[in-house]
Amino acid sequence: MARIEQISISDGGVPKTAVESAEVGLRGLVGDRQADTVHHGSPDQALCLYSTEVIATLRKEGHSIIAGSAGENFTISGLAWPEITPGTVLDVGDDLSLEITYYATPCSKNAQWFKDGKFGRILQTSHPGESRLYAKVLQSGTVNTGDQVRLVRTPTNR
Repeated sequence: MARIEQISISDGGVPKTAVESAEVGLRGLVGDRQADTVHHGSPDQALCLYSTEVIATLRKEGHSIIAGSAGENFTISGLAWPEITPGTVLDVGDDLSLEITYYATPCSKNAQWFKDGKFGRILQTSHPGESRLYAKVLQSGTVNTGDQVRLVRTPTNR
């Protein structure tokens, strides 16, 4: 079963800090702010998602990345991450519905979590299936750590 392992917010920048629960509106998590609103924070970037399994792989390679450090709002376990692509719809907990919009381009502020500063390690074009993902909020509500994440629709099964 896929689930929310960590919910993370910040007052701008990385790392983001874990919280037990949060309200989610159409613009993202209440209490979360992006320092760079030119490149972050549009409705199509309301939430940033990442995989605990990908983070574990990166740590095995010697990178110091942990949940929330790459700026993701939801760190999720139990999904076949390479199969979560733009157009995928996920339901989270009892309320939320999200649609994956696109792959998140890594920011230089993430260099601190990567050996030799090579933050391009999480770039979709060079390492397919290991990128963070942006999502827009289709249905707002409350999210809690441990909430189930359900794959509702993929671009191929619309």
